[in-house]
Amino acid sequence: MAKSRPSKRANSRSRGKMRAANAPAPVSAKVSVARDRPRAELKVALLGYGTVGRSVAKILCQNSGSPLRLTHIFNRNVGRKKSDSLPPSIRWTERIEDVLASDADVIVELVGGLDPAGGWVRRALDAGKSVVTANKLLISECGPELVDLARSKGRRIEFGASVAGGIPAIIGIQEGLAGDNLYRIAGILNGTCNYILTRMEAIGASFQSALKEAQELGFAEADPSSDVDGIDARAKLVILAQAGLGLRVRAEQILARPVTTIASVDFMYARDLDCTIRQISLAEKVVSAEAPHGVKLAGAVQPALIPSDSLMAHAQGSQNIVTAFGEYSGRTVFSGFGAGGDPTAVAVVSDLYAIARSAGAPPGALPSPAKVPGEISGDFTVPHYLRFVVKDRPGIVAALAAILANYGISIDALLQKPGFPHSALSFVMTVESCDSAELNRALAEIARLDFHVEPPLCLPIFSE
Repeated sequence: MAKSRPSKRANSRSRGKMRAANAPAPVSAKVSVARDRPRAELKVALLGYGTVGRSVAKILCQNSGSPLRLTHIFNRNVGRKKSDSLPPSIRWTERIEDVLASDADVIVELVGGLDPAGGWVRRALDAGKSVVTANKLLISECGPELVDLARSKGRRIEFGASVAGGIPAIIGIQEGLAGDNLYRIAGILNGTCNYILTRMEAIGASFQSALKEAQELGFAEADPSSDVDGIDARAKLVILAQAGLGLRVRAEQILARPVTTIASVDFMYARDLDCTIRQISLAEKVVSAEAPHGVKLAGAVQPALIPSDSLMAHAQGSQNIVTAFGEYSGRTVFSGFGAGGDPTAVAVVSDLYAIARSAGAPPGALPSPAKVPGEISGDFTVPHYLRFVVKDRPGIVAALAAILANYGISIDALLQKPGFPHSALSFVMTVESCDSAELNRALAEIARLDFHVEPPLCLPIFSE
């Protein structure tokens, strides 16, 4: 995101940054790509022949001269799935034992979920096979454990398709940026939320009407809670923290806030601040002598204000964007459409080629175990946007200012759009850079005041 400020007044003030004040932390665990000659042939077995599985099979069978050869396809009720367009040498089966006991070198898991897919992946690694998976739930929950198991067996597990499937973010971070020390990863990781928020921005739609449109177009599920509550993006952020920052965290340790609290009026106020609103996923690794093990992680998935001229502000519709910040390379951006059969299949096949290139690599070339950070929080020291809806009466602003002052928080700007009834008056405060934990304590006290029509809305303002 570009270095613009949310308002003219803010230009004259010191603003908080997404990056913490501490120096960037060196990353101790990186993937080194072996440059050994690829095997003459790498036999591949496919678990799951749905939308992505069909695209993977198509790519593997159409690439003549490739070192990758598809030998097995597993699927339930496989008789209905068989395709005459694939080579007759492929063995189709609905018995998982046929695949696990086969001579396949790599298992591609596209079934999804924790069970039984997780058990199959573990058994494949135990059997001495490498694994490629697009299963974000499995990797976010069990990724470090599976990487450790693969390492102990001298095999690989690759999961580039588990985050922003059509974008080579994972492989780009692990291989293309392996020589750098990454300290921050940020992005827009959920296409459903990005579609909803960009429609609200573009046409002034309510959240519910934008959600309904997304569902009708197939961008949102009938039950969208995993997307709009931040659960899907949080799982992807956990994977990125593991792959890019070398840190082992659990999904429940990462703060996730819903986008359901955003109203069309927030885009009006954001526009006055030269900003827009997106669901931002952010993980930052910081060296801290005070934290156990000397490292702490700040991570959250939440709606936030970002400058209108930033790269993330230009991610429209269902697009995803991942930005990695390194000590030496600075900012690297990966963007595009993160879903769909063919784009996700490209990420899967790219992982297969990575395994082919690393065939015969010494154990030291495999990923090192991820480390557990000594401290994990969702707190960032940045400016914030506060929107209040109140029953109008004298002294409201003074009461809010007094509580904020007690916590050492300074008001930067006050904005009020005309046309709201006095019974539900909407106005916005922006506050100068402050610790979000301290601001939350102030807001808890503010929320007890008797003039609120609805709870105050608090959004961080992120800039670079």
